[in-house]
Parts: sequence; C-alpha cells; structure tokens
Amino acid sequence: MERTHENGTLRLANVGEKVTLVGWVAKRRNLGSLVFIDLRDRSGIVQLTFDESIADAVKDVRNEYILQVTGTVEKRK
Repeated sequence: MERTHENGTLRLANVGEKVTLVGWVAKRRNLGSLVFIDLRDRSGIVQLTFDESIADAVKDVRNEYILQVTGTVEKRK
C-alpha cells in the first residue's frame, strides 16, 4: 500500500493538499449525516470525516481494519 504521508507528519502547512494515508481504524463514530474514523499508524492519529454521500462506503468498517484512504487535508473546525 502506497502512502504520501505518515499520519503524524500532517501539519497546517498541508491544508488543501491531496494525501494518501494508510493505517488501522482506532475508532469509528456514526453521527447519521457524518461518519468519523480515527486512523492510526506508527507516527500518530488523524481524524477522517465522511459525509452522507460516501458514508455507505465505510458503514461496515470496524476497529483494527486496515484502510488506505485518499482525500484533502482540512483544518479542524
């Protein structure tokens, strides 16, 4: 699995960049219109957000699943 960054290396300077991350699911939370996944690797944890348009793609994801995801870095609100 190819990645562009390790989770712990993402900084504010990366906001707006398209990145590919690989890691284990540490926690998954479904809030109806949003799904949050905490993805961890050896360097740290990042929070992934999925809106309802793609929430079905992660509805069956459980703790300790290994994921490779590509998306845009956003500043935490």
